[in-house]
Amino acid sequence: MHILRVLLFPFSIVYDGVTRLRNYFYDKGFLKSESYPLPVICVGNLSVGGTGKSPMIAYLVALLSKEYDVAVLSRGYGRKTKGYLTVNLDATSHEVGDEPLQLKRNFPEITVVVCEDRRTALEKLKHKVDVVLMDDGFQHRQVKPTFTILLTALASRYDKDFLLPTGNLRESKAGAKRANMLVVSKCPPKLPYATLQQIEYDLKIAEHQKLFFTTIGYSSSIIGVSETLSLAYLKDKKFTLVTGIAKPGPLVQFLKDRNFNFTHEKFADHHEFTASEILTLKEEELILTTEKDYIRLQPKLNKFALFYLPIKTQFLNNKSPFFDQRIREVVMSFKKAD
Repeated sequence: MHILRVLLFPFSIVYDGVTRLRNYFYDKGFLKSESYPLPVICVGNLSVGGTGKSPMIAYLVALLSKEYDVAVLSRGYGRKTKGYLTVNLDATSHEVGDEPLQLKRNFPEITVVVCEDRRTALEKLKHKVDVVLMDDGFQHRQVKPTFTILLTALASRYDKDFLLPTGNLRESKAGAKRANMLVVSKCPPKLPYATLQQIEYDLKIAEHQKLFFTTIGYSSSIIGVSETLSLAYLKDKKFTLVTGIAKPGPLVQFLKDRNFNFTHEKFADHHEFTASEILTLKEEELILTTEKDYIRLQPKLNKFALFYLPIKTQFLNNKSPFFDQRIREVVMSFKKAD
């Protein structure tokens, strides 16, 4: 752990006290959590970024949108606007944020909205759609979700982390008990059964909770403005990998394992590329990036040789049918009760 973070440990104690008190007030009803007349499925985490919320939201959209009118509610991190906005296909990342725009382009038939006040957004959505997926809403306790999925990355699990600013936790590990389902994300494709059992023990899964393990599935194709190419196209090419995500390690390792010849330009999560950085990138012959970064880079690089590698959530040990069934049950039971 960085020495500065160790020195900031007293502030973590204060932060812990404040967040525990806030959660206590919500748990006891002194602060109100609003419920809504439609299923609201929250996808969140305890830590700051990098747990795979966006691929999970996309997985849920693909699962539910064939049967229901689905809306995704995001705060639109990094946008330069305020208030409630509906994401359109011709929007920019400056207006709505990169992740909501990416989702709308991948699923144009669904409703995607951004709003920093989730209650305001849900009031507008509650009679217009069948299901709302609330992205990164675990700490937004003014809303009482129907069902909550908590993600934690294998390499940085919340049970081995500390609160801000010493660690990366937004609240105490005890907050995990509010989740209905826990997903350990970014696992290798295969984990020994004994390891899975040990993780379940370490996380202290409650009786009301279900635990799943997921990995990142990479596409066999790369996508650009006007063409889709086989990933093998990169085999004999030298290219630059550009990332502006929280934890690019798995992608870097994936490319290294395939012996690709590349250099890595690493930027902070949701990085806003400057004019000078764009000029530098234009000097590169070929760039591979993430889909989220592509949303921000493509308008600036225009028809430059820029491609992204799609990813998706995949469940370990063929557990996706069990996950899918649980999510369908949540939506169906809610609608029957209604």
